[in-house]
Amino acid sequence: MSQATHRSEPNFAAGIRLLCLDVDGVLTDGGISIDDAGHETKRFHVRDGAALRMWSRLGLEIAVITGRNGMALRHRLRELGVRHVIAGSKDKGAAFESLLADLGMRAAEAAMIGDDLPDLPILRRCGLPIAVADASAEVLAVARYVTTRPGGNGAVREAIERVLKDAGRWEEAVRTFDPEFGAPAGGVA
Repeated sequence: MSQATHRSEPNFAAGIRLLCLDVDGVLTDGGISIDDAGHETKRFHVRDGAALRMWSRLGLEIAVITGRNGMALRHRLRELGVRHVIAGSKDKGAAFESLLADLGMRAAEAAMIGDDLPDLPILRRCGLPIAVADASAEVLAVARYVTTRPGGNGAVREAIERVLKDAGRWEEAVRTFDPEFGAPAGGVA
């Protein structure tokens, strides 16, 4: 699907209150680095982190549902204030259903950003399935929005910005960093 197709869809993000994310291939570029001591490291894009902070500051929920479980990920998510982390998940669909029950939300109120086959059960069920640009063909086929950026390179920021603009909340989100955003530029005449 082309991105233009998604742009013409009015109110595609209406009612989204929960953003679910995969990690490898979405928040990271999908590479896994392991040092000589066996410690895993990950590289995260700073703009994705800023966008996740914006989302949270608006009172919206974030959940990470991933099949892997590492300390680098836990450190970054703690730093970002992500409260709902389901790591080491063998069944993402079941994890998603459990999360919805815990939060008292419907699947239609959730968006999911994914990149590969394990994400399909959530992407097929959620209200707004989103794929990163370099996602697998199967994920791209079910996505209602496809980012122009690949995973780990600002794709999460792009998706969050698109959803918040569609919901009419982008200026409010930017004001969480800059309270004067949107105010007329001024000075004394």
